[in-house]
Amino acid sequence: MTTAQSFASKPFLSDNAAPVHPRLWEAMRKADEPDNPYDGDALSAELDARFTALFGRECAALWVATGTAANCLALATMCAPHGGVVCHTEAHIEVDEGGAPGFFLHGAKLMHAEGEGAKLTPEGIAALIDPIRNDVHQVQPHAIAITQASEYGRAYSPEELAALAAFAKERRLGLHMDGARFANAAAFLGGSPEDAARSASGPVDSLAFGFIKNGGMGAEAVVLFDPEAAMQVRYRRKRAGHLQCKGRYLAAQILAMLDDGLWLANAAHANAAAREVAAGCGDRLLYPVEANELFVHLTEAERAALRAQDFAFYDWGATSARFVTAWNTRAEDAAALGKAIAAL
Repeated sequence: MTTAQSFASKPFLSDNAAPVHPRLWEAMRKADEPDNPYDGDALSAELDARFTALFGRECAALWVATGTAANCLALATMCAPHGGVVCHTEAHIEVDEGGAPGFFLHGAKLMHAEGEGAKLTPEGIAALIDPIRNDVHQVQPHAIAITQASEYGRAYSPEELAALAAFAKERRLGLHMDGARFANAAAFLGGSPEDAARSASGPVDSLAFGFIKNGGMGAEAVVLFDPEAAMQVRYRRKRAGHLQCKGRYLAAQILAMLDDGLWLANAAHANAAAREVAAGCGDRLLYPVEANELFVHLTEAERAALRAQDFAFYDWGATSARFVTAWNTRAEDAAALGKAIAAL
């Protein structure tokens, strides 16, 4: 994946490149009144109740400014410095967070498991951790981290989550979900946040609920399904420099996204745009399109031909490309990209 390129009029680089949804700007303007600092304001006080209602289960929710902080602060409640967190080889916390998990977890190790489409399974995790001896000479697993939707746009089904939750409970491991594109997974699974984060075996222990990729400006939520763990995160958030003085502006963004299901509507739009593009990709697709990311076999010449038509996207290795749709992707642009790929 390249690190920089010129922007184009038909952007499919990343949902991070999309603008902030107008309703969030409106919410922040309304919040632009005096209130208590840090997280003592009225808007921040609403978060626990709103997320409890959303998931139908008691939980605590804290704002942070980045997904990296959300993941690491949550994982720090599950894993001691001498322990390990099992994640996929291509997990975001391994590949794209600059060593932040090791920093926040004071040296804890990321332990790499394999799985199709960047998804973990109990069998894949067992193959990694079962050979580990139970002695002080080897790092012991303390937690599992999964990504919903995965780094290759695959969604964990409720049945898959149930199997992972049961495995984690049996092995006494924490279970964290990186939900940078949680809304897209929930939209794919029928719109139920419960189905995307919990199962008959219970919910994941913590969730980094992403909003920035879905129309937010600078706010993510750390959701703890064990409210007692929230106090740990509060102290760690302050110690890590993530307790913002004017937290009401972060809370305002999150609440605005939850109002009237905006978070889900935005994700559904992005998913629909991805399906429109996928209709022209045929057997070029590396993975089924279940969220808003597409990974497509394209030669260097074919990628150049698409860029010549003013489509912006990232190369994905030497023979593929990644396209990402967003809450504001224009239907005509998605249709044009699908047709352009089909015509190659």
